[in-house]
Amino acid sequence: MKQSVFDSHTTQYRHQNARLLAAASLLAYQSPTVIQPKVELWGFSQFTFFDQKESQAFLAGNEKMIIIAFRGTEPTKLQDWMTDLKIRRKTGPYGKVHRGFLKGFQAIWPEIRATVKKWQTQAQSLWLTGHSLGGALATLGMASLGEEAKPVHGLYTFGQPRVGGKTFARNFDLDFKSRMFRFVNNNDVVTRVPTRNSGYRHVGQVFMFDAFGKLQTDLHFWNHFLDRVIGRVVDLGKLGTDGIRDHGMNHYIKHLERKENRKNIL
Repeated sequence: MKQSVFDSHTTQYRHQNARLLAAASLLAYQSPTVIQPKVELWGFSQFTFFDQKESQAFLAGNEKMIIIAFRGTEPTKLQDWMTDLKIRRKTGPYGKVHRGFLKGFQAIWPEIRATVKKWQTQAQSLWLTGHSLGGALATLGMASLGEEAKPVHGLYTFGQPRVGGKTFARNFDLDFKSRMFRFVNNNDVVTRVPTRNSGYRHVGQVFMFDAFGKLQTDLHFWNHFLDRVIGRVVDLGKLGTDGIRDHGMNHYIKHLERKENRKNIL
């Protein structure tokens, strides 16, 4: 995937942008020595990697754009973030958010923010992305930038958990719903936690791959899906292998590359 096909100026959905940011989300799981030569092939001359205990991310930049890609985690490890203590909400950007996600975000964000300020000398467009936990951290990053009134062109996440409560979701969507694109793959377990019953809400626009890998944006389809899973979602430990398998970032990449999905659908 070449960066040259990326539309760095739009704030609307672009499938080629989703593909590159999905590739960046997958790449974020690799070591810096693997990531850097890859992003150089994409056309990014600037690169740096951040590692703070449970949170990792990389930045890649050039004269047109800067990508912030947060690393995710395995569903079994994410379950550790769903303990009663960590699942409690704490005041963060735009409202009450998941205490554990906020702690991980705050550990890594100051360094990231300082680097963005240093690099953004030509009004480069700013893009955030992440898979799983990485999507939650990227969402907090966009909210933090929103509180600064800092322009962000887009946020693309894949298999992310819910981040905050009703107030957070309302405030976030007022500013960013039109430029936040949240992908869900069929029965992906992680997208169902923390549960709505515990007060959490999703944000942004949902893009869902159905059981056949076809990209769906029709609200009727989404409501039908919700009806189908009601009563099935309890926690990460009770969702079975289907939800775990659907969570893999490789499946998101595969579906994005399908010919029938490779078009601008908005």
